[in-house]
Order: sequence, then C-alpha cells, then structure tokens
Amino acid sequence: MTDIEVQVDVLLASNSPSGQQAFGGLLEDTSDATESDWMESLQNIGQGETEEPLSFLADVALALSCGDQAACSCDCEACSCAEVRRLEASLRSMQLQLQFFMSKADDLQDCLVNGQGHLEREALAAAVPSFLFTCQPFFNHLESTARSTVSQLTSLSFDIYKGHLQLLDLCQQLCDRLEQLVLTYASYNLLCLDETEPNSVSHFCIGQSQFGGLRLTVFLYCKLTPYLARVDTGLYKRMRWNVDRLADEQQHTDEKQGGEREAKTARETEFYFLCYEDVSNAHAEAGRNSQDVSLGNMVRMWSIGQWVQENPDPNTEDINDWIMCEVPQATYHRLLLLGSDEPSSCSATDFLQQLLLSQQTTE
Repeated sequence: MTDIEVQVDVLLASNSPSGQQAFGGLLEDTSDATESDWMESLQNIGQGETEEPLSFLADVALALSCGDQAACSCDCEACSCAEVRRLEASLRSMQLQLQFFMSKADDLQDCLVNGQGHLEREALAAAVPSFLFTCQPFFNHLESTARSTVSQLTSLSFDIYKGHLQLLDLCQQLCDRLEQLVLTYASYNLLCLDETEPNSVSHFCIGQSQFGGLRLTVFLYCKLTPYLARVDTGLYKRMRWNVDRLADEQQHTDEKQGGEREAKTARETEFYFLCYEDVSNAHAEAGRNSQDVSLGNMVRMWSIGQWVQENPDPNTEDINDWIMCEVPQATYHRLLLLGSDEPSSCSATDFLQQLLLSQQTTE
C-alpha cells in the first residue's frame, strides 16, 4: 500500500461509525484534561510514527468549546476580564487547529499534483468530501462562538468584540483554502461541481450558529451556480443560508445545551441566497460600478435575497404535486443590495444576520 493510500484510509476511517464511537470514547475519557494538555496534543500531532486521524481535531474543537463555559450573570469588570482570558485561550487553540487543517489541505493538494496512478487519484477524490465533513465541527464552533452574542455587542468590551472578529477571520481562512482545494480537484476532473449531479461537491457547509430563536446554517458554492437548475433567470448563487425558526421549547433546550446539539425539528425553515446578476449601468448606483466587473454597458451587482417557492405550491396538501414536480421553481425576493464588489462569506453572513435581527425587532 502506498503512502497516499495510507493517508486516504486514515481520512476515510476517521468518519466511519466505528471510528466515531472510538473517538467519542476518547473525548469522554479525556474530558477532565486541562487546556494545556489539549494544546500539547495538538502540537504533537504528526510528530509520532503514526498520524492522528482527522476526527481527533473535531473532538478537540468540541471539548474546548464546552470545557470552560462557566456562566456569569453579573455585569462587572472581573467577569469581562475572565471572558477575555477565556476567549484568548480559545483563539490559541483554534489557531493550532486551523494550522492543522490547512496543512491537511496542502497535503491533499500535493498528493494530487505529485501522485501517480489512477487508483490513487480516485482514492484522493473520495477523501476530499470526507475532509470537508471533518472540518464542520471546527466551523460550527467558530461561527457559534463569534455570532451568538452579536445581538449584545453594545454590552461587550472592545477586546471581546475584537476576539470574535479574529474567530471569524480563522473561519474565512479555512473556507478560502477548502474552496481552492475543491476547485483544484475539479480542474483535474476528479470532482463534479454540477449541482444537478447526485455526487456533486457543488457546495459545502461552513458553519452553524444560533441566535434569537433562529438557527443559521451556512453553505458556500465553489463556483457561481444558476439560481434555478433548468431556468435561466440571469441570477447566479454563491452562498445559501438555511434559517430554521425554532419553537420556544426547542430554543430553550438548545441554549441550555450550549448550542452543541441540533433541535430535532424546526417550526419553519427559510432559504436565503447571496446572488449576483448583470444589470444596466443606468440602474446601478453612482460610484458602485468598477471597471473590472463592467461588461459593456452592464455591471455585476450582488444582493441577498430569499427563496420564494412557486411550484409546487408550498401550501398545497396534495403530495402528488411534490411527486410530479421534478425540480422546484421559485422567485428571488431581493432584500439587500450589496453593490458590485463580492463580499466575503463572513461579511455576507454578517449582513444577513443583521437583517434577520432587524426583522425580529419590527415584528
């Protein structure tokens, strides 16, 4: 067995049911470990004779995110200092994990570029979706930690706010690297980015957070994708947000559990997209168009909008309407115009979160 195949086997085994049980036990057995123990374990990864499976990092992320969450209801300087120290410790551990994930992405890309043999290439292609899945707990921790208190920013100290921005920056770095990895594999015809194909890797999850009775799950499309699969609307989507509106008792349960476990059901789910379309310069605001996005008399404009389903009728009670509809159709309800510059994934999520919170205050 070649070194490449060994690496791929490690990646795939880490996400097998037996592997999840084994590492679940590891997390339980080491739940009393100090943060310094976790940090030392992270720094020692890859230095031994055998390489630690990737799911170990997912366990570390979960352990660190719930290891020191002592509640403090008093509004005092001591509590603020303790929160700053906790956030700084979390940042250090997250930075180590980011380095590990970035290194693994580099390894996968190097193995593809320098690898030889048809079977090795196929094994590597199968490892990429597994690697994306392994990164999700890390994304979830960063997003939930950074965004859960956005609605309370006025009561946060500058140091805490700066720490939250640093967490989002780590999220953005890994997001950009994974997107580059997927596009590289697609350029070698090892991954499909066509959303209509069953085994497509057209998009991947980049985090989940909960605030104000809403659960926000974020997805990034690796390339610009038509808004509707079989109808040319002139719209191309770059991101999708699944927004679950939770019942009160579900919200209370999730908050009590630290947001680590998903609510079993959602009262309602809405879908929002970051899209662009080419519009006439006459309709673009003065000063927003730039030479690098202008196409003749057209300019590319970005916006956030909501999926408004038309067919099948979302209120229908006839299941045959859903069975007979091969591809759902919907309109795009624009909610926020962002201009001609594409926002980063973290910035776009910031815009949507602010929009959702403002909607709650007006309801």
